[in-house]
Amino acid sequence: MPFLLVLLFIVVPIAELAVIIQVGGLIGFWPTLAILIADSILGSVLMRAQGRIAWRRFNEAVRNGRVPAREVADGVLVIFGGALLLTPGFLSDILGALFLLPPTRALIRKVFLRRAMSRITVTMAGAPMPPRGSRRSDDVEGTAVDVDPRPRSPRPGLEA
Repeated sequence: MPFLLVLLFIVVPIAELAVIIQVGGLIGFWPTLAILIADSILGSVLMRAQGRIAWRRFNEAVRNGRVPAREVADGVLVIFGGALLLTPGFLSDILGALFLLPPTRALIRKVFLRRAMSRITVTMAGAPMPPRGSRRSDDVEGTAVDVDPRPRSPRPGLEA
């Protein structure tokens, strides 16, 4: 986990800056800035369009009584893709575009869901089941009490 944080907060920004400096050296400051701004605008437009499509498919799945696993994964990938496109930098823009474009998003979703399901399966398979009828440490004993659902007026004479 610490390696991932170092990669995310130190290595990636340094790589982004290096690429921006290289591109700026090749085409100049203003064209580089214009490309980064246009990239962000195009990314926000693409994110909105793909987000609407994912939301519509999610609603259709729910309406049809299907579990919307694919639609939820698409929604998550669209959000991450949009965030990456709004972040200044060419490397994050490339990754964000891969998350937003439907063909590449389908491949990423497939890998993502396969990894997530294998982790869930492994976690569930490795969890010990308590013997039937045994008490667990998180069991709580108590008494249930019925509560009158009608609110009582704090002052006499103001009852509804």
